[in-house]
Amino acid sequence: MIRPFLSIVTINYNNCIGLEKTIASIISQNYRNFEFLVIDGDSTDGSKVILAKNNDGINYSISEPDTGIYNAMNKGIKAASGEYLLFLNSGDVLNGVTALENFILHPDFVGDIIYGDYKFEKGEKVYPEYLTPLFFVRSSL
Repeated sequence: MIRPFLSIVTINYNNCIGLEKTIASIISQNYRNFEFLVIDGDSTDGSKVILAKNNDGINYSISEPDTGIYNAMNKGIKAASGEYLLFLNSGDVLNGVTALENFILHPDFVGDIIYGDYKFEKGEKVYPEYLTPLFFVRSSL
């Protein structure tokens, strides 16, 4: 079975608590054929300490000012070398230690773009099973 190489990119700015959760989620994965990149916007809240503490589990990190999340995402894309990109931003976590393995090694995995669903830790917001253009129009205003 082919084990695609994945680049996981995390964008962070002044969210050290969320960053720590995200890092723990990624480094606990059973699927190990990935690189982990963290792009930090020159945080001042202790995020740099979290990055230094977890340096062994992070393949590439940079902490410098940027012009916003999309600028940071573009930095991550340029630094990534994987066949696939996964953006898992600061505060986001994977659902269990087999999350990467479950979708990357799934027999029906053939897509160029994969959309994952999400859950809220403490919220009750519900999203439809099938996302339509109308949903995106209504929910982004």
